[in-house]
Amino acid sequence: MEGESSRLERVVQQIGEAVLTTTETVEKLSEHMDALAKQVQQQGYQIFALSDAVQTLAENQDAALERIGQLTEVLNRLVQAIEDTDEGGNPV
Repeated sequence: MEGESSRLERVVQQIGEAVLTTTETVEKLSEHMDALAKQVQQQGYQIFALSDAVQTLAENQDAALERIGQLTEVLNRLVQAIEDTDEGGNPV
């Protein structure tokens, strides 16, 4: 009986050690998952900021293209006015 009690005690001790080891492993895994979740969240913020910057850049490019178009139109009128002056001697 004493031998069985001793074996049972060893089995219970091994189970306890296994439970402790498993608990430590799960805690470490949980810490790593938290760190990973924070990294993913930070990357999400960075992607949002990058997307916002790209949108702003596109809007600025559209505005610049519109201004270039207006400038081109004014320059065309100026060239036409100069050509008309050269041809007729008087500005239009």
